[in-house]
Amino acid sequence: MIFSSSLLENAVNEFAKLPGIGKKTALRLVLHLIKQDAADVSRFSQTIAKMREEIKFCSRCYNISDKELCNICSNPMRKKEMLCIVENIRDVIAIESTQQFNGVYHVLGGVISPLDGIGPEQLTIDALVNRIAKEEIEEIIFALSPTIQGDTTIYYISKKLKHLNIKITTIARGISFGGELEYADEMTLAKSISNRIPVENFIVSGN
Repeated sequence: MIFSSSLLENAVNEFAKLPGIGKKTALRLVLHLIKQDAADVSRFSQTIAKMREEIKFCSRCYNISDKELCNICSNPMRKKEMLCIVENIRDVIAIESTQQFNGVYHVLGGVISPLDGIGPEQLTIDALVNRIAKEEIEEIIFALSPTIQGDTTIYYISKKLKHLNIKITTIARGISFGGELEYADEMTLAKSISNRIPVENFIVSGN
């Protein structure tokens, strides 16, 4: 692309750094902003800057939050004894969209993937184990994407928790193996949560 303005080029290059955004899409977005009122564009940029500067991660579950505790952990109506373990924040949003789960969450920040250099120490697994030991958790629900990495993570964490007297389950495999949890439709995800199965059965079957 050849630009007549370095300001335009710099803006396009910045937008193109976003995931899933190529140069043509970036150019379309930038040209759209140029057509907008200056006050609207200023508000847009200030909102993004403020989000990045002030956003926090919940000290209990590692979800995105405005305060020390996110609005899910601080909600007295949530079932604190039911803990759903997810890979990332997008999965929390996906499950919340089903309106079928009223417990709390723990965000791992990824899954165990040796080929990608991600081991247990890069995830919030130790914090999870410490949290379960301190809180009155009755059931743990693994809601990880049905991939080899997800299954490996479930197995690893289950072994770490085997000495605790708690119910450990995983969502049913209504989601095809190799699929991403965040891309599952709400109906399928809701049924997978409702029809969860004990992890020991899941591990033995190898599914």
